[in-house]
This record gives sequence, C-alpha cells and structure tokens, in this order.
Amino acid sequence: MIYPFTEHIANLRRYAIALLRDRSLADDLVQDTLERAINKYSLFRQGSDVRAWLFTIMHNIFVNQLSRSRAWLSNIPPPETSAADGMAEEMLVARDFMQALHNLTAEQRAVILLVGLEQLSYEQTAQVLALPVGTVMSRLGRARERLRQLMEGDTGPSLRRVK
Repeated sequence: MIYPFTEHIANLRRYAIALLRDRSLADDLVQDTLERAINKYSLFRQGSDVRAWLFTIMHNIFVNQLSRSRAWLSNIPPPETSAADGMAEEMLVARDFMQALHNLTAEQRAVILLVGLEQLSYEQTAQVLALPVGTVMSRLGRARERLRQLMEGDTGPSLRRVK
C-alpha cells in the first residue's frame, strides 16, 4: 500500500527539530510518527487533512514522551550560543531568536511553530493540539509577546499588571 505521507516528511522533521533542537532525537520522533501513522492508517478519515493528522500524531507522541519521562529531553543541547568573529548581524539575530524561542513554554513554542513555521491555520493548529481555537489564539498572542520581550532583553517573568 502507498501512504500519502512522503510529501510531509520534511515538514514533520523541521517541526521536530524546532521542538527538540537535536537532529537525532527529531529523526526518532519523525520515525515514531510515521510508524504510528502507518499502523493507525485505518483510522484516518478519507478527505480530512493528512498533514494536520500527522502533526497531531507527532504532537501526541511528543507530549506522551515528555510527560512519561523528563529524562527523554535531558540529552537536548542548549541552543548554540557561540558566535564566530565577523558573524553577520542577521546570524546573531537568528541565534537570539532561537534562544528566545526555546525559552518559551512547550505549549507556547508548539503554537508558534505550527502557525509561524508550518503555516497551519488556527483551526488546524487547534485540531493538532486538541484545543479550542480561542485558546490557540490566546497562546499565540502570549507567545508572540513573550518572544518580543525576550528579543528586547527582558528575561524576567512575564507578569501582567492587574488594576
């Protein structure tokens, strides 16, 4: 049987690398995702979005592994922080952005990556994360605000003033 997954492998891998910051762990996550998708293909509803279904599987595997054992993530290296002499300003900004991205909560990072990197709609993102669309929108707003704060050098807790 030919499965309609191959065109989405690059997107799955990119999302996994952004989540995990480690190519080897990301490849394992992609492999686990594809394995589960093949085994559960009979549950896929024809006519629905294969890409969103695959991201849902990946997200669920990631969350299950994360909640089962925090040690699973203990081998993830911190974002690259060394800069070679003469590195372009754009590379420094990209490095700072990656550091800020990885300082977000897992929930905020997932929403940012699915909407911003993978360009899923709010509805698709809500489906992948099993959340209401409003929750996706509010998490995205908070994540964007926190990224802005981190990029401006504010490393303190993100607190709102309530009057």
